[in-house]
Amino acid sequence: MIPQETVNRILDVAQIEDVIGDFVTLKRAGATYKACCPFHNEKTPSFVVSPSKGIFKCFGCGKSGTAVGFVMEHESLSYVEALKYLARKYHIEVVEKEETAEDIASRQRNESLLLVSEFAGKFFVDNMQTPDGQVIAYQYFKSRGLEDETIRKYGLGWAPADRTTFTTKARAAGYKEEYLLDTGLCKKFDDGRVVDTFYDRVIFPIHSVQGRVIAFGGRTLKSDKSIPKYVNSKETEIYVKSRSLYGIHFAKNEISRQDKCILVEGYLDVLSMHQLGITNVVASSGTSLTVEQIRLIKKFTDNITIIYDGDSAGIKAALRGTDLVLKEGMKVKTVLLPDGQDPDDFARRHTQEEVRDYIAGNEKDFIGFKTDLLLDEAGQDPLKRATLINEIADTIALIPDAVVRSVYVQTSSSRFDIDDRILLERVNRTRSEMLVSSRKEMERERQRAEARSGADVPPPPVDDYGVPEDSEVMPYDVPAIYSVPAQTGPVVINEPYLAPCESDLLRFILEEGCSELKFDIDSRYYMEGDHVNVAEFIDGILADDDTAFANQSYRKVYDAYFALYDEGLSQLQIQTRLMNSMDEEIAAVSKDLLIEKYQLTVKNYEQSLTATSTKLVQYVPKALLVYQCKKVELLMKQLTRELASETDPQRQVELLTRISDCTRARTRLNNELGRV
Repeated sequence: MIPQETVNRILDVAQIEDVIGDFVTLKRAGATYKACCPFHNEKTPSFVVSPSKGIFKCFGCGKSGTAVGFVMEHESLSYVEALKYLARKYHIEVVEKEETAEDIASRQRNESLLLVSEFAGKFFVDNMQTPDGQVIAYQYFKSRGLEDETIRKYGLGWAPADRTTFTTKARAAGYKEEYLLDTGLCKKFDDGRVVDTFYDRVIFPIHSVQGRVIAFGGRTLKSDKSIPKYVNSKETEIYVKSRSLYGIHFAKNEISRQDKCILVEGYLDVLSMHQLGITNVVASSGTSLTVEQIRLIKKFTDNITIIYDGDSAGIKAALRGTDLVLKEGMKVKTVLLPDGQDPDDFARRHTQEEVRDYIAGNEKDFIGFKTDLLLDEAGQDPLKRATLINEIADTIALIPDAVVRSVYVQTSSSRFDIDDRILLERVNRTRSEMLVSSRKEMERERQRAEARSGADVPPPPVDDYGVPEDSEVMPYDVPAIYSVPAQTGPVVINEPYLAPCESDLLRFILEEGCSELKFDIDSRYYMEGDHVNVAEFIDGILADDDTAFANQSYRKVYDAYFALYDEGLSQLQIQTRLMNSMDEEIAAVSKDLLIEKYQLTVKNYEQSLTATSTKLVQYVPKALLVYQCKKVELLMKQLTRELASETDPQRQVELLTRISDCTRARTRLNNELGRV
């Protein structure tokens, strides 16, 4: 673990224009720099780097962040790996926190497994030059239309027929038998003999996102049905099949640039498409698509186009994959190839332009795909059509985003000529059942954990409606007025009614916290000889009202800001620390507000042409008044609801008195705001 002092030093030294300039040609444009975005294809530069704020933003694809975030995104590195990259760049020594013996052993073991796998990859490539490699493997790859450059780039190889060749060479090179067995590259018989797992097969190496060889797939070229067609590496610490995608290392940059991933099934599907020049393609390596694989794709894009064979097996696989992708909140389209063809066949028979045109002309969203497919089966049978509509509704229910669900409900109701309220009822019922199922599973997991530990394990925390706090599913019977808007990432919005005001105030603090507020002498905020900045002014007013932010994420960032402020850091240093915080919640909120993703709710702030100091004097107090007014209105709503169910006359009088006080306070605040 990197000590916080070292992290702070790296963040303070790193210059965003210097970091990004290593990957992109930046051109100065006033106080900022511009370039063509490295994350998507464009001819007109829309990628802007701001040295003063320490952030970048592309106004084309929407990607934004800090220097650390850029390195993470561009190089597909973790937060810690990106910090180490910057430390090397700026010659900062990283002395990590002392590792335990278990940590050291685990790290060394993983590295040993990787080194053995990479040695094996080179061994298989080298064997392509042997007589058998040339006659058998090379000719096979050529017969599948693969060019020499493709064979070299993707590390395709040959495992010789003799079952001890690799084992002998690996031992001679000093690799321990333990790691040869644990990677699954070798097998040990009861009599003590150690032999090669991969022999007499062409080899397809599987790479990690960073490009290291982690596993292999070996295909036999014999027609003997008793021999398995494919032999694959077993799962290890460095290779988990459900979390790996074939071709991801070679495809990741193009996936980001095009903001789209094309998903196919097999090794040759990927290789033929890449060779054709369509390189945003990966494969699930012959397994059913998994949630972990989808989340790996989501690091680079939210858009997936699934291409499967046009036969019945391919259609069923496409249906399963579609539901999984939707559940993860991603946008999915499906392309079925002409019957009897797979992506490999199709790519070899057509030009790049023809393949791209076919995909663009035949990809359908899940409603069109599923409807066309199932309508043919249903015909005019009303019961079958009803079943189809319910299936479509159940698929829509998987989508986490409420707005997207609503759009699909309207589209489907129009397609089937059915009242959208009926369809929405089915969607809500299904989501309610999903919630119940989720809660039951959480309870079962709690009971299993309790049984394993022998100690009482508390039930999972729930919100005011009994919904697990980490659940994305809203209960069926929650009134719309209380529904929390869809949230993404780690940001927690507890009180949506106050969220816009709190985000405004927090944005003032994050952007201009150290800027001085120079009130006119006739202002009620003016105090002779007293100089106050934006952060201290907002904090003082909230303290006088004994008020804290109601929304967890905003409150967390607020507290983190003032903790850094009290250390005497500059505004830019504070911004950099917050946007690069190891706490995902703090980092997400800070980046959202500082990179100007949202507009302020106080009108005309952005459009004002007056000086920044003048704008702050006008709008910071106004934003505080709006916030106070909203808090009063929220209290009135709560009191009114309580009054509606109260039967005790004395308590009713108390509530009416408090409502009356709130009404007067709201009137006073509205008068100060100039509202009617």
